[in-house]
Amino acid sequence: MGCAGSTPAKGDGNVKKIRKPKPWKHPQPIMKSQLEQMREEFWDTAPHYGGSKEIWDALKAATKQDLTFAQAIVDSAGVIVQSADLTICYDERGAKYELPKYVLSKPTNLIQES
Repeated sequence: MGCAGSTPAKGDGNVKKIRKPKPWKHPQPIMKSQLEQMREEFWDTAPHYGGSKEIWDALKAATKQDLTFAQAIVDSAGVIVQSADLTICYDERGAKYELPKYVLSKPTNLIQES
Protein backbone atom coordinates (compact mmCIF):
# COMPACT_ATOMS: atom_id res chain seq x y z
CA MET A 1 0.00 0.00 0.00
CA GLY A 2 1.51 3.32 -1.09
CA CYS A 3 1.46 6.59 0.73
CA ALA A 4 -1.31 8.91 -0.44
CA GLY A 5 1.08 11.88 -0.25
CA SER A 6 3.80 10.28 -2.38
CA THR A 7 5.18 12.30 -5.24
CA PRO A 8 7.39 11.13 -8.06
CA ALA A 9 11.12 11.43 -7.46
CA LYS A 10 12.70 14.70 -8.52
CA GLY A 11 13.25 14.79 -12.25
CA ASP A 12 10.93 11.89 -13.10
CA GLY A 13 9.17 12.48 -16.38
CA ASN A 14 11.51 15.18 -17.65
CA VAL A 15 14.77 13.27 -17.71
CA LYS A 16 16.31 13.75 -21.14
CA LYS A 17 17.70 10.53 -22.58
CA ILE A 18 21.16 10.99 -23.99
CA ARG A 19 22.00 10.00 -27.54
CA LYS A 20 25.01 9.77 -29.80
CA PRO A 21 26.17 13.10 -31.20
CA LYS A 22 25.50 13.78 -34.87
CA PRO A 23 28.42 13.09 -37.21
CA TRP A 24 30.76 16.06 -37.46
CA LYS A 25 33.84 17.04 -39.40
CA HIS A 26 36.95 18.71 -37.99
CA PRO A 27 38.10 21.77 -40.01
CA GLN A 28 41.20 19.79 -41.01
CA PRO A 29 41.69 16.02 -41.09
CA ILE A 30 43.33 14.97 -37.81
CA MET A 31 44.97 11.84 -36.52
CA LYS A 32 43.71 9.85 -33.55
CA SER A 33 46.73 10.97 -31.49
CA GLN A 34 45.82 14.63 -32.14
CA LEU A 35 42.21 13.97 -31.14
CA GLU A 36 43.35 12.29 -27.92
CA GLN A 37 45.62 15.26 -27.14
CA MET A 38 42.75 17.71 -27.68
CA ARG A 39 40.54 15.65 -25.37
CA GLU A 40 43.22 15.43 -22.69
CA GLU A 41 43.78 19.19 -22.80
CA PHE A 42 40.05 19.85 -22.52
CA TRP A 43 39.56 17.57 -19.49
CA ASP A 44 42.68 19.00 -17.80
CA THR A 45 41.38 22.57 -18.11
CA ALA A 46 37.59 22.09 -17.91
CA PRO A 47 37.27 22.38 -14.08
CA HIS A 48 38.96 25.80 -14.24
CA TYR A 49 35.97 27.20 -16.17
CA GLY A 50 33.65 26.72 -13.21
CA GLY A 51 31.27 24.14 -11.95
CA SER A 52 31.97 21.18 -9.75
CA LYS A 53 34.97 18.89 -10.26
CA GLU A 54 32.72 15.94 -9.41
CA ILE A 55 30.34 16.84 -12.25
CA TRP A 56 33.24 17.29 -14.67
CA ASP A 57 34.56 13.87 -13.60
CA ALA A 58 31.12 12.31 -14.10
CA LEU A 59 30.79 13.87 -17.55
CA LYS A 60 34.27 12.65 -18.51
CA ALA A 61 33.39 9.13 -17.35
CA ALA A 62 30.08 9.25 -19.24
CA THR A 63 31.79 10.23 -22.51
CA LYS A 64 33.85 7.05 -22.37
CA GLN A 65 30.89 4.65 -21.94
CA ASP A 66 28.06 3.25 -24.03
CA LEU A 67 24.80 5.19 -23.91
CA THR A 68 23.10 3.06 -21.24
CA PHE A 69 25.98 3.31 -18.78
CA ALA A 70 26.55 6.98 -19.64
CA GLN A 71 22.89 7.66 -18.85
CA ALA A 72 23.28 5.96 -15.46
CA ILE A 73 26.38 8.05 -14.70
CA VAL A 74 24.77 11.41 -15.50
CA ASP A 75 21.56 10.46 -13.68
CA SER A 76 23.39 9.37 -10.53
CA ALA A 77 25.55 12.51 -10.55
CA GLY A 78 22.49 14.75 -10.74
CA VAL A 79 23.45 16.16 -14.14
CA ILE A 80 20.66 17.98 -15.94
CA VAL A 81 21.02 17.27 -19.65
CA GLN A 82 20.00 20.25 -21.79
CA SER A 83 21.17 18.81 -25.13
CA ALA A 84 20.63 15.09 -25.56
CA ASP A 85 24.11 14.71 -27.07
CA LEU A 86 25.65 16.05 -23.79
CA THR A 87 27.05 19.21 -25.39
CA ILE A 88 25.17 21.35 -22.83
CA CYS A 89 24.46 20.20 -19.28
CA TYR A 90 23.80 21.80 -15.90
CA ASP A 91 24.27 20.72 -12.32
CA GLU A 92 21.63 21.06 -9.62
CA ARG A 93 23.03 24.49 -8.64
CA GLY A 94 22.61 25.82 -12.18
CA ALA A 95 26.26 25.75 -13.26
CA LYS A 96 26.60 25.21 -17.01
CA TYR A 97 28.87 22.55 -18.52
CA GLU A 98 29.61 22.77 -22.23
CA LEU A 99 31.29 19.82 -23.91
CA PRO A 100 32.87 20.16 -27.35
CA LYS A 101 31.96 17.53 -29.93
CA TYR A 102 35.52 16.23 -30.04
CA VAL A 103 35.26 14.83 -26.50
CA LEU A 104 31.97 13.10 -27.36
CA SER A 105 32.76 11.40 -30.67
CA LYS A 106 35.29 11.05 -33.44
CA PRO A 107 35.16 13.33 -36.49
CA THR A 108 34.22 11.84 -39.86
CA ASN A 109 37.59 12.93 -41.28
CA LEU A 110 39.75 11.18 -38.67
CA ILE A 111 42.98 9.86 -40.20
CA GLN A 112 43.68 6.25 -39.30
CA GLU A 113 47.26 5.88 -38.09
CA SER A 114 49.16 2.79 -39.15
